[in-house]
Amino acid sequence: MQIKRFPRQRRESRREVMEKKSGRSKLNIAIIHPDLGIGGAERLIVDAAVELSSRGHKVHIFTSHHDRTRCFEETLAGTFPVTVYGAFLPRHIFYRLHAVCAYLRCIFVALCLLLMWPSFDVILADQVSIVIPLLKLKKSTKVVFYCHFPDMLLAQHTTVLRRMYRKPIDFLEEMTTGMADLILVNSKFTASTFAKTFKNLDARGIKPDVLYPAVNFDQFDEPHASKLDFLSINRFERKKNIGLAISAFAMLHKLEEDVIQCGFDNRLRENVEYLEELKSLAEREGVSQKVKFITSCSTAERNTLLSHCLCVLYTPKDEHFGIVPLEAMAAHKPVIACNSGGPVETIRNGLTGFLCDPNPEEFSLAMAKFIQDPQMAERMGEEAQKHVSDSFSTKIFGQRLDRFLVDVVRGKRE
Repeated sequence: MQIKRFPRQRRESRREVMEKKSGRSKLNIAIIHPDLGIGGAERLIVDAAVELSSRGHKVHIFTSHHDRTRCFEETLAGTFPVTVYGAFLPRHIFYRLHAVCAYLRCIFVALCLLLMWPSFDVILADQVSIVIPLLKLKKSTKVVFYCHFPDMLLAQHTTVLRRMYRKPIDFLEEMTTGMADLILVNSKFTASTFAKTFKNLDARGIKPDVLYPAVNFDQFDEPHASKLDFLSINRFERKKNIGLAISAFAMLHKLEEDVIQCGFDNRLRENVEYLEELKSLAEREGVSQKVKFITSCSTAERNTLLSHCLCVLYTPKDEHFGIVPLEAMAAHKPVIACNSGGPVETIRNGLTGFLCDPNPEEFSLAMAKFIQDPQMAERMGEEAQKHVSDSFSTKIFGQRLDRFLVDVVRGKRE
């Protein structure tokens, strides 16, 4: 008699059994991001990778640039791999054609991912939608696109030549964005802007889901006695409107110190030019000796600045979200920001900070309140920390992102 032997099956662990019972899935996830530097978009991508990894998913980030001396520390920790393709490709051609170069770099990354790596359950892409149709070539893979803000609204259309240059790019942005299996945006403000901008997608019933960015509380120091009054954290870009902070600071009668800590990339001509413009403005306003510009700052150094300031100034107008106000409030600091865009959804006016019209007079009046009553700044800071903890923690962000990705893989989009 012949006895047929069957291969011995591996016994499932208790954790695997519980995951099956609870319906949880462990996914193989790829993330494509153009430039893994330091900024709000990069912070969100890194937080996504960290949170998804902590939930047992296998996460891999692909990018065209990752400077190990200028990046978030989590990208070096080994929790998830970071692979760079196309770093040799130009970012611009004689300081022009930035969008075309960004498209080419991201396409190169996507092609390398498709040709050199096995299939992923889901690919999360952001900023550059042109890669979506390429990624959709793998039928078994779902594609999720995180739209921080429509790129066509961030680009200049000031001349006939620029409009001609942008027209096909803008068309491709809308068409390719609509090909994603799921679209996420960072705020209700961006969701409404998405509908007004991508009218064809809105008419087809394609509407994004809102997934707020988050902030990690563990990184921040306890607040200390104020060594400086006001802190502004932004990239050196004109759209960040940093001059508003300098002009408002100059209007105060009691001047102590103002620190401008910004992301600075000497590869970008705008960063270099705008820094010189801001220094000239501080000279004209007569506060150059009281304003300190910091162009290179580690996370630990930034957190030290946060712990010692009286409040944070956030000056961009119509910012689609803004991670800085969340970071400031998580560090027990109130925020003075423009009364528009994402900050309207994150700052509780009069409780965790002040929302002001974007002019020096309004900002300086709000700043004066904290100078006159530092205890009010402390009380608001405590309320701000509680507010962010309740609504914008990385745990909440990770739970929602996990649910979005698991559902889209299962085809459970509603």
